[in-house]
Formats: sequence, structure tokens, C-alpha cells
Amino acid sequence: MPFTRYFGVFNPDELAILQKAFDRLCIERLLSQKDMEQREALAAEVVRVFQQGATVEAEIWQELSDHRQSRSGADGISV
Repeated sequence: MPFTRYFGVFNPDELAILQKAFDRLCIERLLSQKDMEQREALAAEVVRVFQQGATVEAEIWQELSDHRQSRSGADGISV
């Protein structure tokens, strides 16, 4: 998924935050380098959450980690 849907320019500090949150979520979700579609979807989620105001790594991780847990809890599957 290309990032043409997203606007703006990220400075080096912002890119570092995005990368750390992305890496942490990849580890949590057990995504390997081969899981390209899932990694691209996750990257899009990370950027979206950042653009909505979660500008600290922990906030981004918490937002997406909670979202994932709430989805899994809805269908009775525990993670």
C-alpha cells in the first residue's frame, strides 16, 4: 500500500517514533519480514493514529494494541 493517501512531511524525530511503534507492534503481532501485506496495513494504521494526535511511541502502541485486543475480545478469542 503506497503512502500517497497520507499528507505532510515527517521530520526525523517523528519518523523515529513511527518506526519504534511499528517495530514494537510487529513484535507483538509476530509479523515477520515475509508478512508484507500485514506489515503495510500496520504501517498505515501507525501513520493514521499518529496523524490523529498520538505522537508518542507508547500512545501509538497503546492505541493499536488496545484496538487489537478489543477486536479479539469481541469474538471470544483471547490473544
